[in-house]
Amino acid sequence: MSEERSAEAEKLPVPGPFEAVLPGRRLAKGSILGITGSRFVLLGLIASVTAAGGHVAVVGMPELSLLAVAEMGGELRRIAVIPDPGPDPVEVAAVLLDGVDLVVLGMGGTHVSYTRARALTARARSKKAVLVAVDGQWPQPEIVLESHVRAYRGLGRGHGRIRGLSLTMQARGRSFQPRHVAMRLTCTAGRVQWENEETLADVAPLKVGAR
Repeated sequence: MSEERSAEAEKLPVPGPFEAVLPGRRLAKGSILGITGSRFVLLGLIASVTAAGGHVAVVGMPELSLLAVAEMGGELRRIAVIPDPGPDPVEVAAVLLDGVDLVVLGMGGTHVSYTRARALTARARSKKAVLVAVDGQWPQPEIVLESHVRAYRGLGRGHGRIRGLSLTMQARGRSFQPRHVAMRLTCTAGRVQWENEETLADVAPLKVGAR
């Protein structure tokens, strides 16, 4: 039992449906993660980590919706936001790896060199933190999560409110074959929940592509 607890302590929690595509069902501490596509995936990760008592830093993403994180059950007091990190956001992220569990780096479309990426990877491993690279090119992350919204619920013909959405996510990495999962977010009384779409009987009637 103690060995199992020790192994779980080396991982960060994720929303339930994500477990089906991630090795070990969680995020291994000391790893680099790339995220593309729907922003909901990133918000879900932040919510899960902070809800479990972890700390998160968000660098260079002033547009990120903290309200959505709270609606997913996240703890906002455990999130540090650096909206304008200056000319070198990568260096800011490197420093933050010393003190938080998950560092989200908004790269603004830039490319990080292999040499610098290797140095940050080593730092993340030594500090047992996870670095998430968003909106840019990071060479050879351990895992890449790519997602797409494929349907909304609650919209009628030109009216109504979005009550949920369906999306698909693919996880790919150097050590495993690509894996896919279909999931759904539902909103009830101001709370957003993640669910495996396969467990739900109804299918969203409106299908549009969006982030």
